[in-house]
Amino acid sequence: MKAVSKRFSWQTGLLFVLALLAAMLLCICTGSVSIPLSDTLTALWNTLWGMEVPAGIAKNIILNVRLPRVTCAALSGAALSLCGAAMQGLLRNPLADGSTLGVSSGASLGAVIALAFGITLPGSEIGGVMLMAMGFAFLSLLLILSLAYVLDRSLSTNSIILIGVIFSMFASSVINLIISFASEQVRSIAFWTMGSLSGTNGKHVRILAAAVLVCGGLILRYARELNAFAIGEDNARHIGVNVKRVKLTILVTVSVLIGVCVSICGTIGFVGLVVPHMARMVAGPNHRSLLPCSMFAGAIFLLLADLVARTLLSPIELSIGVVTSLVGAVAFVIIFYRTRKAR
Repeated sequence: MKAVSKRFSWQTGLLFVLALLAAMLLCICTGSVSIPLSDTLTALWNTLWGMEVPAGIAKNIILNVRLPRVTCAALSGAALSLCGAAMQGLLRNPLADGSTLGVSSGASLGAVIALAFGITLPGSEIGGVMLMAMGFAFLSLLLILSLAYVLDRSLSTNSIILIGVIFSMFASSVINLIISFASEQVRSIAFWTMGSLSGTNGKHVRILAAAVLVCGGLILRYARELNAFAIGEDNARHIGVNVKRVKLTILVTVSVLIGVCVSICGTIGFVGLVVPHMARMVAGPNHRSLLPCSMFAGAIFLLLADLVARTLLSPIELSIGVVTSLVGAVAFVIIFYRTRKAR
């Protein structure tokens, strides 16, 4: 394990950083209007140092359209993947994720209710949507785990996933019902409920960055405790882990992160399910390596997914949730099959 962690810290970590920067540059340069790499680097460098961007460079597209979108994609991917890795470690469930457990659907339901009934916070354009999304994400997670415990006290994978899927269907039905009876403004969010990064701006970047910094840092702090959960809650308690506090803290933190992502980017499924398993192949099961590796891999994965959504059927833009769900559905079947086969 020490060798794995060391390789990730120095070699693999550096490769992830370089891959992330390359993916961001690729996504900024590619789109309905192709921008040369030299122009992109010049615009970014001059803006960073407060110099004037030369004429002829698409400054507005680079700085005001693509850079915020690309940054939001990277931050959202990192957050969702980190949440998935943390939930899988906490619940000892390889299929745990915000989408498979219904947390993302609950967050979407809260956001839609806020939009439909005009729930806002004074001085904040998206504060009401964000608060409702975070609250419903946490309540959904508590409801699903409570029902799973009542039906199956062992909290088996099948029970949690089944209840999560049922709750997701219920939440989707309620969302469709609200949209059907709501105004045209709410009908227009149908694309948003499937996930979209169009329209993101610098304000969204700052909110996501703050959420990832605070909540992500808190989850990373509990890497040792998550390693202890891998050997069971009783054993973790015996070695001094405050099981109740750690579980509550991580569940609340995960709900906040998912709620923030959903309120800004909509429902983007399967990122937290697929990416941690790919990261585990590189970093191993040690959460001190797995969690940061998942963040980098999630950022790169969502950047490429957004690029495909923007360019595959250009000028038509696909929902990013469609792309991630297509990949995630195949990965879900493979993971489920391997999990069953390993028993």
